[in-house]
Amino acid sequence: MSGVWRASAAAAALALCGAFLAAEAQTPTPPPAPISAPCALRSNTSCAECLQNVTCLWCIPTRRCIDYPVRNILPPSSVCRLTDARWGVCWVNFQILIITLSVLAGIVIIAIFVCCFCCCKCERVGNKREDAKVERQTRARKARQKARRTEMQLRHDEIRQKYGLAKDNPYSRMDDH
Repeated sequence: MSGVWRASAAAAALALCGAFLAAEAQTPTPPPAPISAPCALRSNTSCAECLQNVTCLWCIPTRRCIDYPVRNILPPSSVCRLTDARWGVCWVNFQILIITLSVLAGIVIIAIFVCCFCCCKCERVGNKREDAKVERQTRARKARQKARRTEMQLRHDEIRQKYGLAKDNPYSRMDDH
């Protein structure tokens, strides 16, 4: 059960770190420009001004503000290299974002598998304990039943001997005496 607690604690710690970084990353920005303005009009300005519109992508070496290529998940290198592309915020490039999200997703998946494994393992151990307990109870019940049967057989034999009904041959008929 301590493994489940550790995995839960690790997941909570990651969530708190993410919340802290997200809160720290938010800086006051100037009022947004009209969304209808095309991104190309914001070229040769600044990254912050370009990224006020969420549909824009800033490329650092060319200082171009372009429409995000929505047909692709990631912008192709012909538009801008991943290390030089900025979207959403100016301080995060796509390459670091992809690596960070991949690592975090991997940690979350591993934590889920560890939790599932620990829960299943604990449940199996609990079932084994219950099965062993039931088996012990069954053996004890059978032993008590055998002892009662033997005791009853001895009493019946004593009664037969007392009244002279004891048989020399257990397979002979009772009428022969």
